[in-house]
Amino acid sequence: MPVNAAYAGREYPPNLAYEVGREKIREFADAVGASHPAHRDPEAARALGYPDVIAPPTFAVVVAQRAESQLIADPEAGIDFTRVVHADERFTHHRPIHAGDRLVTVLHVDSVVERAGLAMVTTRAEIAADDGAPVATVVSTLAIRGAQGA
Repeated sequence: MPVNAAYAGREYPPNLAYEVGREKIREFADAVGASHPAHRDPEAARALGYPDVIAPPTFAVVVAQRAESQLIADPEAGIDFTRVVHADERFTHHRPIHAGDRLVTVLHVDSVVERAGLAMVTTRAEIAADDGAPVATVVSTLAIRGAQGA
């Protein structure tokens, strides 16, 4: 089944809140080599004016991909994840993510374009605090290969 081009313009409802914990931030910081003390030490983060440890900027992808999983798991979308290659990712930050945040995400499918045997699917994850205040926007493009021999 090819990727469903009619999904362009679709919006998925807010997912369940993601509770950001210190340990998740530390694990992510270790994984990406982010060494700033504010990623691990609450006092270092507070000295910079934050309420708790702050996440590296790319941590937003953890939250965004939870929302993107709604699209991937939607059988009518026609996305075979075994054929997906991540093509692009862009972040717009409204404020740092910090431990203690409860984040909800609305996923938008901005475009579905066929190019040279690939379906290029661009999504936009609008991440907000549970009070509705914007936190980050993650725009991601997936390249999905068509069926072999097609």
